[in-house]
This record gives sequence, C-alpha cells and structure tokens, in this order.
Amino acid sequence: MTRFCSDLCAKRNYKLRQKLEKINSSDIETANQRIKVTPNNVKDITSKEYLSVTEVGQLIGCSRQNVYKLINTGKLTASNPLERKTIIKRSDVDKMLKDNEVKNKQNHVIIDETPEYYSMHEIEVKFNMSEKAIYELIKRNGLEKIKRGRYSLVLKKEIDNLLS
Repeated sequence: MTRFCSDLCAKRNYKLRQKLEKINSSDIETANQRIKVTPNNVKDITSKEYLSVTEVGQLIGCSRQNVYKLINTGKLTASNPLERKTIIKRSDVDKMLKDNEVKNKQNHVIIDETPEYYSMHEIEVKFNMSEKAIYELIKRNGLEKIKRGRYSLVLKKEIDNLLS
C-alpha cells in the first residue's frame, strides 16, 4: 500500500514538507539572532563610556543611518579618531535624549493661534486655487512665506490685497 494516490501527490507533499522545514529553520535562526542581540549586548552598551554608531543605534532603537543624520544635523556630537571609526560619548547621547524630551502638547504652536496668517490650505479653500498656483503666485509677487513646522504661512493682508 502507498501513502499517496499518485506520484504527483507524493511530489507535492515532499515539496510542502521541504518548504515547512525551511520556514522552521529560519524561525529558529531568527529567534537565536534576537537572543544574541538583546540582553547581553545592551548590558555591555550601557556600561561603556564611548559607543560606536551601531551601538548608539541599538541603544536608542534606530538605524545607523539615523544616527549619522543626528550627527550631521548637530544634535549629537561625535568624533572620528580614525578615518573609518566614529565614536560617540555616552554622556552626549544621554544629553541629546534629555534635551529632546517631548513636552506637553499645550506648548506646541497651533496654526489657528496665528490669526494674521493664512496657511496654504486656507488659501486653497478660500480662493479656490490649487496649491501649485498659490506657490507660483507667491513666488512671482515676492511675498514672504513663514515656515512653522511643516506649514507655510503667508500674511493675510498681502494675500487679500493680491487676490481681492
């Protein structure tokens, strides 16, 4: 007696078993990698005075590229004792994290609190214009834009004089 009805069924079952075996071995390998990275290395990182870019990334939970962005923007101080080795002082990382703590949401500036300015969206709605047309109009007439976070603001009286 055979286990499968045909040779084709036996081959399909074999491929399925191979696939499941690969998935299981991959899951085991991933679990082993997570165990290696997390507990022991974090204890070593917290006791070091100088950290590499990779270690800082592990410590604050971001990628190496983001750590380099922090360095390039000046939010984090680093030094290059060797050409290809960047080190960061642990106290500088702690200072950066302390300086960038999120405050209460009441301290954030809200666009509605600036009644003398229009946001681009308000201009779009009020004058029924596209965003591109508004930016071209501002550029052509040399109007001053103010950036508040991700919003661009323009004085209401300048826009009203121009479009009324």
